[in-house]
Amino acid sequence: CLLLAISISLVSASGSGYKVGVGIWDMTGPSVEINFMGYAVPNQRGAGIHMRLRARAFVFVSSEFVNQRFAFVSVDGGMGSDLVKMRVIDQLNSQLGSNLYTTENVAISGTHTHSGPAGFLQYVLYQVTSLGWVKETFDAWVDGITASIVMAHKDVSAGKVLAVQGNLYDANINRSPTSYLLNPEVERLQYSEGDTDKNMLLLEIVSDDIKLKRRGALTFFAVHGTSMNNTNTLVSGDNRGYASYALEKEINGPDSVVGMGPFVGAFASTNLGDVSPNTAGAKCIDTGLPCNGTSSSCNGKCEMCIAFGPGENGDMFQSTQIIGDKQFQHALSLMKQAEQSAANSAVLGSIVDYRHSFVDMSTLSVKLEDGSTVTLCSPAMGYSFAAGTTDGPGMFGFTQGTTTDNPFWNKVRDFLSEPTQAEIDCQAPKPILLNTGDIAKPYDWDPRIVPIQILRLNNIFILCAPAEFTTMAGRRLRRAIKAIVDPLVQQESGDKTAQATVTISGLCNTYSSYVTTYEEYQAQRYEAASTIFGPHTLSGYIQEFSRLANDFVSGTSPSESGPAPPDLTEQQIQIMPEARFDMLPYNTTIKFGDVVEGKDVLPFYQLGQNQIAQASFHAANPRNNFKTQSTYMTVEKKNGLKYDVVARDGDWSTKFMWLAGRDDPLNLGIRKQSIATLWWNVSSEVTPGTYKLCYHGDHKVAKVGVAIPFQGCSSTFQVTL
Repeated sequence: CLLLAISISLVSASGSGYKVGVGIWDMTGPSVEINFMGYAVPNQRGAGIHMRLRARAFVFVSSEFVNQRFAFVSVDGGMGSDLVKMRVIDQLNSQLGSNLYTTENVAISGTHTHSGPAGFLQYVLYQVTSLGWVKETFDAWVDGITASIVMAHKDVSAGKVLAVQGNLYDANINRSPTSYLLNPEVERLQYSEGDTDKNMLLLEIVSDDIKLKRRGALTFFAVHGTSMNNTNTLVSGDNRGYASYALEKEINGPDSVVGMGPFVGAFASTNLGDVSPNTAGAKCIDTGLPCNGTSSSCNGKCEMCIAFGPGENGDMFQSTQIIGDKQFQHALSLMKQAEQSAANSAVLGSIVDYRHSFVDMSTLSVKLEDGSTVTLCSPAMGYSFAAGTTDGPGMFGFTQGTTTDNPFWNKVRDFLSEPTQAEIDCQAPKPILLNTGDIAKPYDWDPRIVPIQILRLNNIFILCAPAEFTTMAGRRLRRAIKAIVDPLVQQESGDKTAQATVTISGLCNTYSSYVTTYEEYQAQRYEAASTIFGPHTLSGYIQEFSRLANDFVSGTSPSESGPAPPDLTEQQIQIMPEARFDMLPYNTTIKFGDVVEGKDVLPFYQLGQNQIAQASFHAANPRNNFKTQSTYMTVEKKNGLKYDVVARDGDWSTKFMWLAGRDDPLNLGIRKQSIATLWWNVSSEVTPGTYKLCYHGDHKVAKVGVAIPFQGCSSTFQVTL
């Protein structure tokens, strides 16, 4: 990939310095049986782990005003959740004292991996394929995010923040290029990068001395977490997860335990709405020909039009690693540049500030550029929502770009909720497929009230947006806010050339689907069909974020806010059953953790051949114990009379795979017997020696319900040159 990096234009202010803390915690949760959040494919349910999911927290405190602080958390998950954030704040108040961390100064942003367990959002639309709310997922998120913030809080100490940005090429493409072209040509010509943002912003946290010890890094780059496609059933942080894994391994050392710090590297999402990591582009899988560009279909079928990553023959694991490695290498280069010119890249001053507001988008009055006023729409999904994207096509014959309705699907829609003529007119040209804003059974299907938030670190402004903004939508939002805060930065610094750096943190604090430009909305591709508040949604967000930005200028704090979103905890329905007790084959002496007959490792593996060492074990349901901050598998190397752990289930080189009884059509283990397979890539980085694979599980005893830990290991094997 090509690298073009520049230091950010920095400004000084009265006072100097920051206190910063970093933290990381495991939030993987249930790795099996639970539907994955993202593609909404019912049979895409967890069957093990390729990479664990982490919450990575950064706490910034003004050294001059210690009460001025904020916490930013990037989570290896689909998106932020308002209900999760409510419970996180409750826990922080309990553990650290009231009002230190609040709704206003905590931001939780999802990396948008599509390979993690669902059930953490409180609205029905996002619970359909997960069979409702999943308490196990929800609790794992709350506990993991809280623990990461507490760790960062305890880590707070004097530090420097270095800021640098630069373009990363060949790591993303626009998956709706025909919609992007509907934006005015004069506007498109302002962006030499083309139809996706290539810029990566990096904030590096280093020690407050000449050694500049690396403590953490937070990056923002636009790319979807869809390198792993909708056939994947292993929990994964996708390309951003790999980038974090690689950067943390690089800084903490090759022998460091993944996810345990001390250096924390987060690759946060930004305006990625129409941005795909599948850089080989979309093609018809039946003919190999290009898809229809407008509808992303092949002979009228969206299911046949699929985009592939750069991996060989569409290998999704290889594609994940390639796109993740590009981000990692680029971030590392930016860090080196920032450190080499620390005097120029250090964020000066001591300003740490924030603004936050709740907005009912469904009733928001918005003044447009032409002076007219409109009211945004009650939430609704369009027909093309059901078509999916080239990253993950939908079903039932829907195609992208649909602007007319269908009598049959209208009848289906009306059975749930028939939209009024005013709602139909408001959403036009979107034909409404799901009138989510008016469905309240068994509880709300979509959010109406969303949080908007701006975090400020001197001249750096992070716009925490509760949705997926497309490339041009994000550019318009950034441009509008920059026009407001540039004069503020210049006034405070006394430098008329000073510039603010404005970035977007996407999928932040809750999820309200997509935001396109007005022009892109007219085409009604997937992103537009999922812009739930109608064609002027972007104008509404620009208006409200501008209000917060102006509050910085005027010194107004806190910002005016509407009512908070509902807490639907008591209404949540969980259909997914709890993990059943575990059993072994009848009339045998087999124990939990024993190797399955004929499924042991081979006696020898050769280095450099990418051979796979694997063994299968009589297993128990991983939902009995999530192994938080631990592992289901270890790769162990003999060292004298003992064995050293060299890899775990969070390492890229391993896969932990679990299979329940096949007599159950849902693979939920009615027979209560299961098999766990441990997989390890004997790569060229492995050193020769004697090894074994060990499985760490917990089996639940019938009726008692107590989970009892057990362990089993494969035979030893030799890794040779």
